[in-house]
Amino acid sequence: MPLYPEIEPYDHGMLDVGDGNRVYWETSGNPHGKPAVVLHGGPGSGCTPYSRRLFDPAAYRIVLLDQRGCGRSTPRASAYDTDMSVNTTAHLIADLELLRAHLRIERWLVWGASWGSVLGLRYAQTHPAAVSELVLTLVATGADAEHVLLTRGLGRIFPEAFERFLAELPADDRDGNLAAAYNRLLESPDPSVRERAARAWTDWETAIIPAPPRSVERFEDPEFRMGFARTVTHYWGNDCFFGEGNDEGVVLRDAPLLKDIPGTLVQGSLDFGNLLGTVWRLHHAWPGSELIVVDEVGHDTRAPGVADALVAATDKYAVTRRRPARRASSAGC
Repeated sequence: MPLYPEIEPYDHGMLDVGDGNRVYWETSGNPHGKPAVVLHGGPGSGCTPYSRRLFDPAAYRIVLLDQRGCGRSTPRASAYDTDMSVNTTAHLIADLELLRAHLRIERWLVWGASWGSVLGLRYAQTHPAAVSELVLTLVATGADAEHVLLTRGLGRIFPEAFERFLAELPADDRDGNLAAAYNRLLESPDPSVRERAARAWTDWETAIIPAPPRSVERFEDPEFRMGFARTVTHYWGNDCFFGEGNDEGVVLRDAPLLKDIPGTLVQGSLDFGNLLGTVWRLHHAWPGSELIVVDEVGHDTRAPGVADALVAATDKYAVTRRRPARRASSAGC
């Protein structure tokens, strides 16, 4: 199913969410349409125009935002003096509620990818009355086991890259929580230490996509690279701020709380997160959820099969069925 055409926002702003933070938001599509909010990944990636194309602009009021510390939100995590103690899952959930009130939205569809699926699930579990449906892809739950897999666990699959990844850490830190160890380097007062750590972290991220080292364009931007690495390690190194008992996942434990919320899960069969069976277990613990597995696809929202399934899901949940006369192909997006 093709993507919808590119569109531009009809409104945008900076929302004061407290703690010195201002969150960028934008709205596009139909001002009177069904509200939908897009939660980007990372944490720390920022929103992109691509997400707008997964929604019928005649049917949806599409809300995008840059979560605290990233994209156009301020202050940015890339700045050493930015206080990361006020950037936690609880803060991001509170920001969503402030934004929903600011936009005078009663309920909205919540769309999330990767980290955005973690945030979307926890938001729905804590504010179920605010969520009409969930559409999630590249699904994760924020469990500690997932972070261990994506760092130490994948070292067996990518041993050469993993050796380089470990080499940047002090010897005493190589046996513990690798995200937390990197975060300590990224909080160093020495800018050269921070820069080496950010580069090493993003090199590991590209190695496990997999892609040749340093081939991801956004990681070549020093400011993005620093903010992204600092934010990811801040969250992963602190169990996504879910507290004790998150080894197997607080979100997965509380999946039955989603029983009254319809949802669609779209997952590539080659996504490394599948090695833990996370999405399968979530689907079976969430009454009424739908699981769509796309063959021979990894962790990629732009893969044609994944994009097609995401458009089909938002179409299914749309209040209206009006569409533009033509839609562009999803190939190559």
